[in-house]
Amino acid sequence: MKSALKGIFMGKIVVVTGGARSGKSSFAEKLAAQAGPEVVYLATAQAFDAEMTLRIAKHRASRPQNWQTVEEPIAVARRIVDLNEKKRVILLDCVTVWLSNLVLQGWDEGEDASESLLAAIMAEVAKLIGVMQQGEAKLICVTNEVGWSIVPENALGRFYRDLAGKVNQLLAEAADEVYLVVAGCPLEIKSPARQIIARLEGC
Repeated sequence: MKSALKGIFMGKIVVVTGGARSGKSSFAEKLAAQAGPEVVYLATAQAFDAEMTLRIAKHRASRPQNWQTVEEPIAVARRIVDLNEKKRVILLDCVTVWLSNLVLQGWDEGEDASESLLAAIMAEVAKLIGVMQQGEAKLICVTNEVGWSIVPENALGRFYRDLAGKVNQLLAEAADEVYLVVAGCPLEIKSPARQIIARLEGC
């Protein structure tokens, strides 16, 4: 895979999406490894139980030893500002876990409460996108496609599904490249070449 990735254009902002256990994180890590010599793995997961503690430990052990791991469940945009350097690659894994952290931190039943929470989270997303676009480091964002299954039975699940879909759209719009990973196979969804072809076809 490493040699196959050498010809891939690496824009400043790359989004890698897919379902659970699709291979998206592995693909994003390979992109990060060939994107630059200094990689920071920005992890958003929190260890609330023994199983999650073990899962996080396995993920950490599988990364190259020269990568720096930074754990940040909430203030992702602010942490990226702190980490921003021109030759650095920041791998954010993952956006949807970050969103779930924000949702669970502020969730309350009621339409007014959910609208207020949505506004607050979207403000954080706007900060993240602004930092991504203004920073000098390359940023690879891993996120999940959560809307391909059945409609969640409760309000919290539906709120989270809709939020993740909206945020993924915004990230993809801001990105230079977008990849969808299915069964370990990365599919190019957006690239500078595709954008140029689309403009030419529109002429």
